[in-house]
Order: sequence, then structure tokens, then C-alpha cells
Amino acid sequence: MFFFIALGNPPEKQLVWDSAYRLSWSDFKGQPQENVDAVAITASGLSSSFSARTSPTRLVDYTYTVIAHFYPEKSWFKPGKVNEIVLAHEQLHFDITELNARKLRQNIAEFNFTLNIKPEMNFLVDKANKDLAIMQELYDDQSNYSMSIEAQKKWQIYVKNELLKLANYK
Repeated sequence: MFFFIALGNPPEKQLVWDSAYRLSWSDFKGQPQENVDAVAITASGLSSSFSARTSPTRLVDYTYTVIAHFYPEKSWFKPGKVNEIVLAHEQLHFDITELNARKLRQNIAEFNFTLNIKPEMNFLVDKANKDLAIMQELYDDQSNYSMSIEAQKKWQIYVKNELLKLANYK
């Protein structure tokens, strides 16, 4: 028996997280929302897929991919109201997405899947997406949307260190 599932289909246009690439304002191609206080929005998220081979009695093997994406068409900024501090804040949102991608990869690698791999995988992916949303919100709250330079620096150090800890799950 063989099956394949793709979870969280990403939009057509996207950037895949890369440690060597830093976002620039030219990556933000969406239309700014004038009715909100935000001066920039980063749209990022996780996509994942897996395939598995099973016998009637056991899971034979499986493969998976987890990718952190940035969505240019859904990301935007208000010209004249942003600066490099705001750009660094938005980059860290993307970095937090990669951090959570690595955590998901680790959780998948360490999980003891059974013949129920599909619901087990769905559980891990759902949890990862919830954890990502919580971390993104906490980051915005604690950094006051980039206004608290001290908190912003603490988050940058934290995310950098966590990414290094999870380097095996790049």
C-alpha cells in the first residue's frame, strides 16, 4: 500500500527560506492595507508533504518535506513609513517560520509512526502551525511590532541561537 498527502498547499509565488538570503522591500509585492495601523506585513507559513509505504501489518517507510515559505504577493509595506528596523522585524518573522519548520522536522524525525501515519502526521503539522502562530504573536507583542529595540534584539539572539541548535533539521 502506498499513499501521499500534501498538507498546506502554498500559493504559486513564494520564496523558500534560505540562511544566505535576507528579505528586501522589493520582495514585498502585496497591496498595503490602508485601514490598519501596521506599516508592513510578512506573510509566511509552513508547507509539508509526506509519502508512506505500508504493509497490512506495519509501516514500511516514509519520507517527508517541510518548507518555510514567504509569500511576496501577500506581504506588503507602506512606503515612507518603514525603515531598516522594520525590515529586520519582518525578516525575523520569516526566520521564526523557519525555526518552527525545523521544530516540525525534528518532531517528525523523532516520532514513532504507526499504520495511522496520516492522522499522526496531521496532528504534528497542526500543532506546528499553532505553535508558529503563538510564537509570531508573542514576538509582535514583546517587540511592540519593532518599536522596542531592546526586545527586538533579544528576539534576534533567541531565534539565531534556536536555529543553530536545530541546524541538523535544516
